[in-house]
Amino acid sequence: MKNDWNARTKLVHSGTRRSQYGEVSEAIFLTQGFVYDTAEDAEARFIETGEDEFIYARYGNPTVRMFEERIAALEGCEDAFATASGMAAVSAALTCGLKSGDHVVAAKALFGSCLYILEDVLARFGVEITLVDGTDLGAWKTALRPDTKLVFFESISNPTLELIDVHAVCDLAHKVGALVVVDNVFATPIFSNAFDLGADVVIYSTTKHIDGSGRCLGGVILGSRDFIRGTLEPYLKHTGGSMSPFNAWVMLKGMETLDLRCRAMADSALKIAKAVEGHEKLARAIYPHLSSHPQAELAQHQMTTGSTMLAIDLKGGQAAAFKFLNALEICTISNNLGDAKSIVTHPATTTHQRLPEEQKTDLGITPGLVRISVGLEDVDDLTRDILNALMAA
Repeated sequence: MKNDWNARTKLVHSGTRRSQYGEVSEAIFLTQGFVYDTAEDAEARFIETGEDEFIYARYGNPTVRMFEERIAALEGCEDAFATASGMAAVSAALTCGLKSGDHVVAAKALFGSCLYILEDVLARFGVEITLVDGTDLGAWKTALRPDTKLVFFESISNPTLELIDVHAVCDLAHKVGALVVVDNVFATPIFSNAFDLGADVVIYSTTKHIDGSGRCLGGVILGSRDFIRGTLEPYLKHTGGSMSPFNAWVMLKGMETLDLRCRAMADSALKIAKAVEGHEKLARAIYPHLSSHPQAELAQHQMTTGSTMLAIDLKGGQAAAFKFLNALEICTISNNLGDAKSIVTHPATTTHQRLPEEQKTDLGITPGLVRISVGLEDVDDLTRDILNALMAA
């Protein structure tokens, strides 16, 4: 039975549709429209679209549907909708069910574009936003109100790797009837199942680990069939944030090796974190499964590994961080993550540059902080590269 398959089997086979040609690799249905045999057939499909019927690529496509069904099977949820990018997924998931006067509580440690959606877009249209310290359950309890409609947070924050107690926050939110939306991208669908912890809606930027090779933008929103088809789908059908068939095919191919890649990368990340912890050039090394992480116990409970990401904070500030980055020979300076190539980022001057200095300080985004997305290179080579660059800093 398909429901009994383990994760690696689901990642290879779930959702597969074969044409009359019986292809092994999933087909790319690179079409924006679909043909009807008769006018009556067209009318009938617009009245009610069947399980394996399509109208227009903005509404759905066979290749995109394969990807949606595969990742829904992996997550163990009812349905999914694939989007053009990770931020299209965040924007749609937060916007589709809200209206003026609604109240949202969110963790303040969020990617800058997520904060923009909350503080600029939604607030501009009359949605009240309350930001809290996501690690403080007391702050969540104080902020949540009977009229709170939605709660949003990253299960692991970007870039400081703070953890939210997903189960506890979901429990608090559900007591006031709020929908819980979780961005689970740093935890990956391999190491943490946010639905099992109580989330109602889960978001991934598939640009990251799911593609895994830095090729295509993409996002996906997962949840109940009522939410995906009843609330989200009408919004996305009319606003146009759907994933392209080609990108969906790339994501399908990425999923086949997702489990293997993520586990290898996470193993390397832990080894590197242990190698650099306590280094004389560092103020701190941040990795959820290090015993020195302030939420190590929660990380052990909530995630099977510490994931593929780590962060280091150089004592010499931005100057030392730049010297470190420029001395690296293997790790690539860029702003993506979850790639087969190891990628280093200086958040204060790139991904989080536009945040006010006071807000950066509050979030722990110091001038010396460097985010490292560990790739698939040999771990000994990576460790040597990072240690040599630290000495150069």
